[in-house]
Amino acid sequence: MQNSSIGKMISSIIKKLCFFSIHPIRVLRYCLSDIVYGATDGVITTFTIISGVEGAQLSPKVAVILGLVNLLADGLSMGASRFLSARSENAANQLHGYKEPLYHGLATFLAFVLLGGIPLISFFIPDFSEYRFFISCIMTAAVLSLIGLLRAFVTKERWLQSIFEMLIIGGFVAVLAYISGHVLAEAQWIR
Repeated sequence: MQNSSIGKMISSIIKKLCFFSIHPIRVLRYCLSDIVYGATDGVITTFTIISGVEGAQLSPKVAVILGLVNLLADGLSMGASRFLSARSENAANQLHGYKEPLYHGLATFLAFVLLGGIPLISFFIPDFSEYRFFISCIMTAAVLSLIGLLRAFVTKERWLQSIFEMLIIGGFVAVLAYISGHVLAEAQWIR
């Protein structure tokens, strides 16, 4: 009898804590803005670091170090910021608790780190060393397209428009980073 009640209590706690016990489509709709925001920022900031390093013709090791530091530090910052933002929104609406804000913060962090790390993959495969920037470009475009598709799937927007928006924004920022890296590497006033 006692084991049964303990089992029910544990089951109840797990259900309350396990965010992903909800239907996956509901999870996507619930956290879509967090996932799109975190993933887009993670992919774009990581790829702009790679582009800036490539434009400056620095060592690939610099791209990896800065990329990984960015994933951890910026990912934590974004997740914590989203958590605090959701907590503030709850407080303004006189709602209490940490569960909902925690889900939003966690979704933002995980999307940032997991998808934001994809542009770095080619830097860890020795056979790709000659083409790593090109492969990173393709992988980044693929991930941004998938984020656009996800957004279109959940929101029922036109998928081609959603993908196009993601690619234009990501491409613009990457080109700007590449040019900035090249210009700054040539600058005489930087020592």
